[in-house]
Amino acid sequence: MENTFELLKNKIEQGDARMAVIGLGYVGLPLAAIFAEAGFQVTGIDVNPAKIEIINRGESYIPDIASERIQPLVKSGNLKATSDFSALDEIDLVSICVPTPLRKTGDPDMSFIISAAEQIAPHLHPGIAIAFESSTYPGTTRELVLPKLTAIHDLKIGEDFFLIFSPERIDPGRTDWTTKNTPKIVGGITPHCTQIAALWYGTALDKIVPVSSPEVAEMAKLLENTFRMINIGLVNELALMCNRLQIDVWEVIDAAATKPFGFMKFTPGPGLGGHCIPVDPHYLSWKLKTLHYTAKFIDLASEINTNMPRYTVGLIQDALNLHQKSLNGSKVLVLGAAYKPNVDDMRESPSLDVMHLLKQKSAIVSYHDPFIPQLELDNEQMISVPDLNQALQQADCVVILTNHSVYNGAEILENSRLIVDTRNALGDAGKNNPKVVRL
Repeated sequence: MENTFELLKNKIEQGDARMAVIGLGYVGLPLAAIFAEAGFQVTGIDVNPAKIEIINRGESYIPDIASERIQPLVKSGNLKATSDFSALDEIDLVSICVPTPLRKTGDPDMSFIISAAEQIAPHLHPGIAIAFESSTYPGTTRELVLPKLTAIHDLKIGEDFFLIFSPERIDPGRTDWTTKNTPKIVGGITPHCTQIAALWYGTALDKIVPVSSPEVAEMAKLLENTFRMINIGLVNELALMCNRLQIDVWEVIDAAATKPFGFMKFTPGPGLGGHCIPVDPHYLSWKLKTLHYTAKFIDLASEINTNMPRYTVGLIQDALNLHQKSLNGSKVLVLGAAYKPNVDDMRESPSLDVMHLLKQKSAIVSYHDPFIPQLELDNEQMISVPDLNQALQQADCVVILTNHSVYNGAEILENSRLIVDTRNALGDAGKNNPKVVRL
């Protein structure tokens, strides 16, 4: 008689395994779509009824996933959505893609992970494999998730059920590296867990990278994002130093980037944004503090990056002063509310911090973003200005915070009186231009 491990392996190999994805956001929906396209019957589970309704209509709310991809998957029965966790009773493979934010105190908010584990636990059954994709600190899968799952069951890990950590590597708006072709790390609690994960993910994704434990997988994800955070902190501090030295930081970076080895180009900006880089390294820093160790590089980079929105506001204030204007009462138009170009993602966007600080100093703030028609800031609804050229002409200062590709640098220069360019979006046209102040 085949054991549970062999039975689940056979199900995956024969294409009979049923899959669920919990959390249908920027990570979960693309993952669900790719597995549904690979022939799996996929059930998406989310607590947001609006998302469930949209998916079951055959539509998408994620820019990276067109509705034209979702519609045939729903029509064929390979993809459906629900809020009912009892659907897990019939599921073999579960991917958990829930948020892992920071609390205001800077420590990890594990409530979404805990909630997911507690809602899965009553439906744990022999032959189920569960993979967590949410970024977290090393030890979470073994020390937090596993006890929650087994609290009401006698099932044995690696024999009756299988638990894996497999970090997501989503970069919204990117088309060259997607969920499908980005190498996928898998680290299971036991070797059998890792083998199941490698077989499972390998049926739909191009390359699988097995590692020896979930802790290695958890740490690898944090290393990836800590690497970016620290290097961005370095170039942000370089921008501050170049400002003091009256050197063009953008020219310095471009010159250094001509070296074909030993250097990787990073660029400064008004602060950190996105779902990973501003958050994930703090998970590692917090974990190490519990072990009486201070992650000095992380803390220092965080201090520099966190200060960049305030530094940007100082640039705006100084630029207005040169034009004999006070920030108080000046009309400031912000270009770009998203955290990166050509996406509608505002998670941890430094634009929100800059606008908040400007409003605190009594500036009259408006914004334009072709991807974000409206937003809420300080309990106030704001709408993207409908006529960009008119708004440019009316503003005392235009601040480029996100360099969306739809922005026309020549038109911005022609229609604006004063520009603070934090992204070098205007390039050479903004260099030495008397009405342009660059970061």
